[in-house]
Amino acid sequence: MSFTLDAAKELGVPEVLFWTTSACGFIAYLHFYLFIEKGLSPLKDESCLTKEHLETVIDWIPSMKNLKLNDIPSFIRTTNPNDIMLNFIVHETCRAKRASAIILNTFDDLEHDIIQSMPSILPPVYSIGPLHLLVNREVKEDSETGKMGSNLWREETECLDWLDTKCRNSVVYVNFGSITVMSAEQLVEFAWGLAATKKDFLWVMRPDLVAGEEAAIPPEFLKETEDRRMLMSWCPQEKVLSHPAIGGFLTHSGWNSTLESLCGGVPMVCWPFFAEQQTNCKFCCDEWEVGMEIGGDVKRDEVEAVVRELMDGEKGKKMREKAEEWRRLAKEATEHESGSSVMNFETVLNKVLLGQIPKADHN
Repeated sequence: MSFTLDAAKELGVPEVLFWTTSACGFIAYLHFYLFIEKGLSPLKDESCLTKEHLETVIDWIPSMKNLKLNDIPSFIRTTNPNDIMLNFIVHETCRAKRASAIILNTFDDLEHDIIQSMPSILPPVYSIGPLHLLVNREVKEDSETGKMGSNLWREETECLDWLDTKCRNSVVYVNFGSITVMSAEQLVEFAWGLAATKKDFLWVMRPDLVAGEEAAIPPEFLKETEDRRMLMSWCPQEKVLSHPAIGGFLTHSGWNSTLESLCGGVPMVCWPFFAEQQTNCKFCCDEWEVGMEIGGDVKRDEVEAVVRELMDGEKGKKMREKAEEWRRLAKEATEHESGSSVMNFETVLNKVLLGQIPKADHN
């Protein structure tokens, strides 16, 4: 919402912009203008959406390694030169340079190199996340502020009692976020893939999960899995992901979900849908070593195989160990006065908003 910069300038007050993406997603957006200059976007036509073209190597974004066109946020893959999101992002990232500072919901240990590469093209950038851990440190759950919540859907909490009856690391949590949609065929493939694993699972199934129609689950699936599944329309995800019974997360790779999973020490099966979810998925799988990807063309056999590997396989075990390491580092960043996110947050408040920050004083 960079239009607020005009008001801040007129009033002579500092303004901090909050980008809700990951740092890796943000830096990809910052370079959208170069994709246009290099003729990589917009695409000439739909025929450019071939596997070969999508594997075009992108090696000119600072601190981003082993990147392909398919790993860049989805808005780049348009054939329309007047595409609203493509042009909006170029406009917003250009104007972001006018901010007093930029804050990101991430932490230094997780995206250190990317954050360090940003001050050469931006105002100071501060990582102050994971924000939900910072909130938990400062705000009591039963306080007026704590009761407000920030969910787009009403939470149902019965799942926590159900999880209490399950063994450690035994349940697959499935949630594709608050706005991702899929086809009826994809829903059925996910359902039968999960059923074939014989694992207990908690599946959040929003009423609008299937595009253009109500989510319809096959009755045979419901019967076969009745003693080992729980279906809900929404749940308190942060509490679910920190529950010891959760052993893996089948996710759309939205940034809040990804961060909450890392903070719970939970490895992921990633099915990115749009925006920077593809970039988050790439980093989960290759850089942070906590994820495995399912192809966009969902097949039940692949769902079964990847979920089994996540829950029982050697790779799944290594991913769980790595996720636990990220959980510890996220906690360190937000729990103590000397934590990187706590110190960055204090700097934003005291230097940027309440005083004057020297130009050279970059993070």
